Amino acid sequence: MKKFLIAGLGNIGEEYAETRHNIGFKILDYLAGEAGFSFEPARLGEIGTCKVKGRSLLCLKPSTYMNRSGRAVQYWLEKEKIPLENLLVVTDDLNLPFGTLRLKTKGSDGGHNGLRDIQQVLGTTAYNRFRFGIGAEFGKGQQVDYVLGTWGEEEREALGPRLKRSAALIRSFALAGPKITMNEFNGS
Repeated sequence: MKKFLIAGLGNIGEEYAETRHNIGFKILDYLAGEAGFSFEPARLGEIGTCKVKGRSLLCLKPSTYMNRSGRAVQYWLEKEKIPLENLLVVTDDLNLPFGTLRLKTKGSDGGHNGLRDIQQVLGTTAYNRFRFGIGAEFGKGQQVDYVLGTWGEEEREALGPRLKRSAALIRSFALAGPKITMNEFNGS
C-alpha cells in the first residue's frame, strides 16, 4: 500500500487552537472528521491514519511548535519509510487571499518559519506544500498579532466550505498526484 505523510503545521495549546497560523491543524481535524479517524499522542506530535482507495495517509500534527516542525516531519518520514515525494506539508500563507488554495512541489519558504525549519532539517526545498491563504489584513508591524489572531466573523463563516475543499485537495494529492491536483485546485 502506498503511504503518504500529511503534515499539518500549527502550534499546540488551547490559546492557538483557533488562530490563523493553525490552519494546518484545522484542515487535518476536518479531514479526520470526514474520514472518521482520530489523532493519538505519539512521538513529536499527534498521529492519525486514514485509507483512501488503497492509499494510506499518515496525518501528523507536530507538537514541536511551528518553528521546529522539521524534526517531527523527518522522524515520521524515516520511521514509516515514506519517500519524500509522498510528503505534503499543510500550512498558512499570508501572501494568498483568504481561502485561496495553492499546492506546489518545491519552492522557497516564503518567510514562513515552519517551512524554513522543514527545509533546513530535510536539506531540500523539493517537497510538496499546500498553502492555505489567510490574507494580509494587518497594519505595519502587526503581522505576528494577525497570524496568531483568531479568525474574523466573515472568515469563520466562509471557513467550512474552504476546509471541505482542502480535504478534497489532500485526497486528490494522494490519488491523482501533484500535477493533476494543482490543475484542479490551485487558485480555487
